[in-house]
Amino acid sequence: MARILVVDDEPSFRTFVASVLQVVGHQTTLAADGLEALEAQGPFDLLLTDLMMPRMMGGELARRMRQRDPAVKVLYLTGHTEELFKEGTGLLGGEVLLNKPVSPELLEDTVSRLLSGPVAPLFQAAATPPSADR
Repeated sequence: MARILVVDDEPSFRTFVASVLQVVGHQTTLAADGLEALEAQGPFDLLLTDLMMPRMMGGELARRMRQRDPAVKVLYLTGHTEELFKEGTGLLGGEVLLNKPVSPELLEDTVSRLLSGPVAPLFQAAATPPSADR
């Protein structure tokens, strides 16, 4: 069981992500934006965050979280992929980006792979449809 901080300004999306992760046994803490997330009681194994949010962007939140805990992994879930690359930083080791919308199967698989060990930066440009054998 992993401790996952889910940060998104859309309440319905936060709830969707939390329910998918809880079904597979993870503990989730929810926050509506970066400032609220920084107040959450960690440590966390994974930060799952949107990029575009009021009060603090997801990239800034990830940087601040990694200052506190360099081992925290980051999964960006966003409809604004270009924002991450606009800052000129791109993805770092232990970071993955998935575009919204995302299927429960792709979310579960990506989180599982991120938590299972070191990962190279991964960019998934479009949500992959679930396979027929799942």
